[in-house]
Amino acid sequence: MKIHIVEDDRVFNRLIEHTLIAQAHYEVSTFVNAKDFIPHLADNPDVVTLDLGLPDMDGEDVLRHIKHYNADIEVIVISGQENISTAVQLLKQGAYDYITKDENITERLRNSLRNIEAKKTLKIEIKELKSEISNKYTYNNIIIGESTAIKNIFSLIDKAVKIPNINISIYGDTGTGKELVAKTIHYNSPRKNKPFIAVNMGAIPRDLIENELFGHEKGAFTGANTSMKGKFEEAEGGTLFLDEIGEMDFDLQVKLLRVIQEREITRIGGHAVIKVNTRIITASNKDLAEEVNKGHFREDLYYRLLGLPIHLPTLNERENDCLLLCNYFLESFCKENGMSKLELTPKAKKKLLNYNYPGNIRELKAIVELSAVLTNSKVIDEEHIVFNTAHSELELFSQELTLKEYTEKIIHHFLKKYHNNVLKVAEKLNIGKSTIYNMMSKQKQEV
Repeated sequence: MKIHIVEDDRVFNRLIEHTLIAQAHYEVSTFVNAKDFIPHLADNPDVVTLDLGLPDMDGEDVLRHIKHYNADIEVIVISGQENISTAVQLLKQGAYDYITKDENITERLRNSLRNIEAKKTLKIEIKELKSEISNKYTYNNIIIGESTAIKNIFSLIDKAVKIPNINISIYGDTGTGKELVAKTIHYNSPRKNKPFIAVNMGAIPRDLIENELFGHEKGAFTGANTSMKGKFEEAEGGTLFLDEIGEMDFDLQVKLLRVIQEREITRIGGHAVIKVNTRIITASNKDLAEEVNKGHFREDLYYRLLGLPIHLPTLNERENDCLLLCNYFLESFCKENGMSKLELTPKAKKKLLNYNYPGNIRELKAIVELSAVLTNSKVIDEEHIVFNTAHSELELFSQELTLKEYTEKIIHHFLKKYHNNVLKVAEKLNIGKSTIYNMMSKQKQEV
């Protein structure tokens, strides 16, 4: 750390300098008055040790001057007098610590500097983490696809990023990645260094959602032993993501409308008006316009939230993005679990492309990860692709096959069901035994 010592008592000046130089990782400069020190603020020291009793300028004025120049410079005030009220006043003005000139000065100074170092390291780590999060949510890193539908989504996200104060409404079926898009917008916008707070409106009981959003004051209700901030306050300066907004209670919609209009909230049990600067992104798998027509959602709130609408396509509307996503999920899963690289066979790819994916991207991810677990080789074949049994009845008709291929699949299904009892299957399907035997013979030849 770069440290400037501002101390007119040359004995203490040398004492502090000697104490700090003993630490090899400190770069130390000394000054005996404010006139010589202030021009060197341009050096941007990490820490200034400041004597209150300088000959040419009051120590409090020097502190204000430092903080005005760069609020991140930490100031340790060193005084010949132990004055509690002065110490409190200086700490309120931004001083990091107040140390008196006594026999414990060197130890207290070392402790204070160690704490500043720890704080500085933590700030750097937080900055790096925020940078990593921003990189993680760059468009191409997080939204995989080259289809026309996805390119249109990129265009809308770009508009949402460039206009950070417009509300965003995201619509799409379950599993299409609504929260992912919301995070991508937030972490690429000017609000990225402020919080992203997500609330699932359908997962919180109706009698608790108001408290969750707006917070409460101490004593507002039984059990409210302390005050609590709501999600609007937690998201101050950032983004509040209201997922499944269509599930919001009709009465609460009125209160949300007022918050959006007035840009202020009042905690439950409180009277103080709290201004909020929060971008709202909503998501729903319901058609809110239709909900308005049904009388389930307020029309005025609908238009307040609409802002920039983004409709996410289903996986089936994304052309060949399915295979791009498969490879992405497969590579990520293998990397996370220390597994060797796996590849999909042509038959596996065909099976994946022919499925309907009622659960969209979320279902595809689960299918691919399961296939990686099931295989015992370096490839994933069609038998390793297992579709969700909850949608098994849809699987056959979701595939684009010829009539002959459909027939073979139906026969194969019943052979498996009746343990290859050809007579039973022929009876059930009302077809000749020869049809079944011919199919089985053909499949053996192909193998």
